[in-house]
Amino acid sequence: MSKGGDKRPIVIRRKKVVHAHHGGAWKIALADFMTALMAFFLVLWLLSVSSEETRRGVAEYFSTPLVTAITGGDRSGSTSVIPGGGPDPTHSDGERARIDSLQRTRPSMQERNFFRDLQERIERAIERDPELRQLRNQMRFDLTREGLRIQLLDTDQRPMFELGSDQVAPYMRSLLRTIAPLLNELPNELSISGHTDSVPYAGGYRGYSNWELSNDRANASRRELIAGGFDPGQLLRVSGFADRVLLPETEPTDPINRRIELVVLFPEIADAIRNPTVMDSGTSSPEASIDALEASTEAQIESTQPDEPQVQTLE
Repeated sequence: MSKGGDKRPIVIRRKKVVHAHHGGAWKIALADFMTALMAFFLVLWLLSVSSEETRRGVAEYFSTPLVTAITGGDRSGSTSVIPGGGPDPTHSDGERARIDSLQRTRPSMQERNFFRDLQERIERAIERDPELRQLRNQMRFDLTREGLRIQLLDTDQRPMFELGSDQVAPYMRSLLRTIAPLLNELPNELSISGHTDSVPYAGGYRGYSNWELSNDRANASRRELIAGGFDPGQLLRVSGFADRVLLPETEPTDPINRRIELVVLFPEIADAIRNPTVMDSGTSSPEASIDALEASTEAQIESTQPDEPQVQTLE
């Protein structure tokens, strides 16, 4: 048996675990996230208290490509070497003119409110009449680039006109005469257009066709509006489009394409109809246009003489 002093010492080894410092990267990420979230809610609050014009301007700003924002050029971002849009290569003059044109044709909030009020008055007048109330589903109101468009649609069950003629149905006559005095409440001028489906006449285009029918129906609607009290001085345009302007997502023979459209025009559109802009401002008279055409024709004839070789240059 061994003595107590002969015992072997017991060595206990303990590993010292050193916890490394993780750093503050997660704190920076969290701070960035909270800052972005705060900015997002701040933008939402600003948009909620801003006007319609301000929101539209913000939307147009963010829809501008980056290259355009830097160079001030055309919004299309075209890389063509042929300059366009204005006399300067950056297109800035053409861009400003295009923006001015859009602002002139864009309805103001006051115009929108006037048109919305007119629509509500027409709807209330129709709702009060039991006979006209049945025609509400055949009416559509929408705001276009020209103005407030009121569409009176045809159906097989309740046609607005006698089949193949401009004879106005009694309920269509009552509807037009109800609308007439309400249209007088706005100073805007009116455009009337007639439309048909694509079902042709037996005589074709040589005889009485959809062109004559659409125009006659527009004129018949004009007469009923005037009989109902509409001011003839506010009427600017009466036209027929036959079957050339179909409603979206409809078949050419769909009865809904037989319709009358009344458009309460924006003042800018009415001025453009009365005074169409001449594209070539350098031509001041019909005689100058004829002289320019003759000079161009003579130059083309001289340039194609057979005794001289023709050299074509590509630029």
